[in-house]
Amino acid sequence: MTYQQAKNLTTSTDYILPCRASEIDQIKSYIPIEKPDFDGAFGSYQLLYGADGNRIYLLGLGGDKHTPKIEEAFRKLAFETQKFWGKNIQVYAESLTHHDIKKAVIGLEMATYHIAAFKSEIKQQEAPTITFVSSFKDIATILKEGQYTGATINRIKSLVDAPPNVKTPEYLGDWAKSSAENSNYKCTVIKGEALKNQGFEAVISVGKGSVHPPVVIVSEYYGAKKDAVDIALVGKGITFDSGGLSIKPSTNLHYMKSDMGGAAVVLGVIELIAKLKLKINVVGVVASAENAVDGNSYRPGDVINSYSGKTIEIIDTDAEGRLVLADALSFVNQKFKPTYLIDLATLTGGVVRALGYSAAGMFTKNQEMAEEMSSLGNTVHERVWQLPLYEDFESDLHSDIADIRNFSGKSIAGAINAAKFLEVFTDAHYRWMHLDIAGVSFGDSPYAKMKSASGYGIQLITAFITSKVSK
Repeated sequence: MTYQQAKNLTTSTDYILPCRASEIDQIKSYIPIEKPDFDGAFGSYQLLYGADGNRIYLLGLGGDKHTPKIEEAFRKLAFETQKFWGKNIQVYAESLTHHDIKKAVIGLEMATYHIAAFKSEIKQQEAPTITFVSSFKDIATILKEGQYTGATINRIKSLVDAPPNVKTPEYLGDWAKSSAENSNYKCTVIKGEALKNQGFEAVISVGKGSVHPPVVIVSEYYGAKKDAVDIALVGKGITFDSGGLSIKPSTNLHYMKSDMGGAAVVLGVIELIAKLKLKINVVGVVASAENAVDGNSYRPGDVINSYSGKTIEIIDTDAEGRLVLADALSFVNQKFKPTYLIDLATLTGGVVRALGYSAAGMFTKNQEMAEEMSSLGNTVHERVWQLPLYEDFESDLHSDIADIRNFSGKSIAGAINAAKFLEVFTDAHYRWMHLDIAGVSFGDSPYAKMKSASGYGIQLITAFITSKVSK
């Protein structure tokens, strides 16, 4: 879609009248009937017709508690009605804040996403021009930020939803290199002998059973005039997870194409901040492999090495995500020495059992960082909930024959156990945070008949990065 600003509303053409439940009186002069059956409830909308036959959509934004997720109201409206729109439609934005306008654009942009990229026949619809009517402020920058954010969310959703025979580790590397060329940042894809030579032993072990070789993707964005790296992002990029020799049951196995949701967030955020030209230095590292079953697959009982030099006893080959993350965390710490270190991964079913589908599991010992991330999550409606990193759980990682084992063997505290494993490879980084996004990255949605990508993480991590930009 194309977005622009106008100072005055043209009442003879189509327009959207968004309003909160308490603000209906403010739009009465633009409603063609005196008493519409509309109360401003969140996500509700009503179609009316103007004197010239133009469409008028009343869109409910609910109350203050709905402000963090305004994009959902606009997305729902656009998803269900845009097939009736012409080449132009207006949004009356006089009562909307900058936050509201940005969220509105994000929602409108998200409504253009179609999961059917691999169908033999795809219906294309011409994208309309959306004019936001605001007479008292310049919103050009806000419109651009919203469009870039919504478009990036769509791009990472298309990655997560892509089939695993297409979305191989090398495919992710090619995606990142193309993004870097188009958005002006540096990208290096480490693969083949270079992986071995540099010591990515855990990544190699996970990928040994696949015909698609593993890669490590290093994306570097330098927007500040200094060499130091402010923030490093690390993403789990398992393009398909069979469970390896500890094979998963067949039920819902086809959804394991989504096990690179953390990688998608990292790739998308680096692209987005480059487009926004933020004055900050951020590095993204994605460790990507396919966890397949083959005669070369690593086995339960194996002892493997890692980038850090620590040896790992393999108890369960389905606990593979933490292995590739271990290498990536050690690598980024040693090479870039970031001020903040955040990893994102669709890591455990345990976090879904603990928190359902409403929030990501957040692990950190830095309470200032935890409080900030929690506040930002509530603001952008990509919520997190802190879970403990108690020393009590360290004994679960004890191995008699290696430095550490990759799984406790217990059916409880799985998300915590995985986070404690990762902590070992952070060199006790004071500002490290692990986000387990297994319950929020991929799931049921009113916009698809099957489970699909949510786009979770782009707004949250970009908001955190923006908060660290030097003023």
